[in-house]
This record gives sequence, structure tokens and C-alpha cells, in this order.
Amino acid sequence: MEFTAGGLLEVRITPADVGKRVSVRRAEGELGGSPQFTDTVGVLTSWDRGVLLITRKNGESVRIAESALVAGKVVPPAPARRRGPAASFEELSRVAARSWQPLESEPLGEWTLRAAGGFTRRANSVLPLGDPGIPLDDALARVTSWYAERGLPAYVQAATGAAGTQELLCAELERRGWVSEVSAEVRIGALAPVADVDAPGAGSVRLTRVPDEEWLGRYGKVSDPDLARRMLVEGPSVWFAALPGGRAIGRLVVDGRWAGFAAVTVDPEHRREGLATAVMAALARRALEEGASAAWLQVETDNAAARGLYDGLGFSTHHTYHHYRAVGS
Repeated sequence: MEFTAGGLLEVRITPADVGKRVSVRRAEGELGGSPQFTDTVGVLTSWDRGVLLITRKNGESVRIAESALVAGKVVPPAPARRRGPAASFEELSRVAARSWQPLESEPLGEWTLRAAGGFTRRANSVLPLGDPGIPLDDALARVTSWYAERGLPAYVQAATGAAGTQELLCAELERRGWVSEVSAEVRIGALAPVADVDAPGAGSVRLTRVPDEEWLGRYGKVSDPDLARRMLVEGPSVWFAALPGGRAIGRLVVDGRWAGFAAVTVDPEHRREGLATAVMAALARRALEEGASAAWLQVETDNAAARGLYDGLGFSTHHTYHHYRAVGS
């Protein structure tokens, strides 16, 4: 990471650079008589009263005293290292929203308030793609009351880590006491390699348009089967996959060029048998038949086993989203 000009370290950022991606170096004292430094790269989300706040791509906020800065500069967006399709943050966000459609929605400027009886955070959170049209505090008050009227906690889904994501909004939510409860990576990849995987058992996967009781039982997140079934079948072209005996299941939504994988779940007694791969391969083949070419999925950041599976199938992280919950909600 190069900070020097003519051999001298320089701080080339100011409070006017809030909202830009920056790289900074700060002093961390000495060790064995040698000065120690730490480098941080992310979006400069505030610079107030001598303290900088930088949000890294994973959503982590780093506070840095201005007095500790020894170097800093504005840097361009991280170069894409994806093996799969190109995609903008807004495109992926809208595709994902169509795959988990709420039962009720209401616009607030360019934000969308979504509710579905509490089934999945994705369908019961605000999608803030743009300006709410009113001051942020007023918008958040409206959000909180809208969800309270429905007996639901108030969540805002906001993202970090890609061009056009919402680091500034995340910082403002945290400043107001909203708490990030769940973070997940949105990953993308080419569809054909998933379909081409030679997964034992893929030929035994049964595909249907509606989840049956066995599928819902394996999914395991259902308190109201009627509500879950109503929610799960909504989308441009939805498919459900299951292996005999409910050993493994999955859900697929085909939306133009995109195929979205979700609810890939394996019976704990049959893990490490390649069943998740078999389910995804069967779904990918159906998506190719419907004209899709690109794939996406969401995986929680603490699910190491699933992340390893998706690494092996060629998926790479596009951005990370976070569900922020209002305090007391």
C-alpha cells in the first residue's frame, strides 16, 4: 500500500472526502523501538470532532483518532476479481427482493417497506435503494411505527462492500443505536459450472412448483405452514427440489438471466455426502433450460460449511448485507 510522495508520508484526505473509499495508516505506538502502524481500507463514513469512522467492506466500523493518522488517500473501488457475471449492487438487490416477495409493501420515497407476517427478515425489512424523500430521522420514525402497527420489529436491510452500497446509511443507523443482528454475503457465479457438476444422486432430485409437507419439515423454519407456503411460491419462476426422504432440499427462483438458490438444507445425518451439491446441480440444469446464465445466493457470514461449499462451486462474494434492528423494537 503506497502512501508516499517524494519519500514522505502524506495525509491527503479531509472531512470533505466523507462518502469516498479511502486507505489510511495510523500509528500504533512502538515495539522494540520500532514504530508500529495499522492500515485500514474502507468508506470514510464520518469525520467529526477529531475522530474518523471508516466502514470496511464486511460492515465493520473502525474508529481512528485524527491525531494518530500518518497517511491517507482516496482510492478507487476495489477491482473486480469475480469469475462469474458482472452485476451492479442495485440489480442484484432488486433480483433478490423479487425472490423473497412480501405480502404487503409500501413506498417511502425510494425506500420500500416490506412485511410478511414475520416470515424471513428479507421480506420483513426496509429495502432502502435510494432517498426516502424526507429527513433520515423522520424516515426511521415512520419505519418504526409502520412495523409496530403490524406487530413486527423494525428492520432495515443495508449493504457494504461494493460500488454503490450503503456504508453511509449503515453508519447513520449505528449512530442512532440500531443494531446489526445478521450479516450475509451475496455471492454470484456462472450457472453452467454448477449444472455440470457430476454429483451422485442429482438424477434422483424431484422438482416441483409447490413445497410439500416433507420439504417444509426439512426447511425447519416454519411456524405457520400456510403462510410459509404462500410466501415461498412467490417469484418469477420458482422451483423446489428434494431428495427422497427429505434428505436434502433447495429452492430456486429463475428471473431473467439470474437463478437464485436458497433454502439449501441437508439432513444432519446425511451431511458430507454431496447432497447439497446434487440438489443445486439439478436446480441449475432446470434454470439453464429456462434461459438463465448467472447464479446468485445468500449465505450468512458465520456459516463456514456453506461458504466452503459455495467456494467449491465457483461463487464469489459481491457484497455483504446487514439487517439493522431498531432499539426496543
